[in-house]
Amino acid sequence: MDWRWTWVLGLALIGPAALPAGGGERRQPELRRRQAREPLLATGAASLKASPRRHAPVLAQLEAGEPLELVRSWWSPSGRRWLQVQTAGGPAGLARRGWLAG
Repeated sequence: MDWRWTWVLGLALIGPAALPAGGGERRQPELRRRQAREPLLATGAASLKASPRRHAPVLAQLEAGEPLELVRSWWSPSGRRWLQVQTAGGPAGLARRGWLAG
């Protein structure tokens, strides 16, 4: 009778080691790709510039989460990436277009 308890205890100690935490199924998160017409979202505060230069005048300050539409991408001769974007609309409802350092 002692060997039965030893077997049950051994199975109880070894069996859960193969299960993930909580004993649930192990699933990979689903990837969701951005659709072509979905807006990009500003990840943080950024300056919308008049041209793709570091010292260009700032047109507006963008807030985190502001929707943007990518117009084009450009690499400067120095190797810096710039994104020309258009905002959904400002306080007056007018869309703004400018450059962000990428």
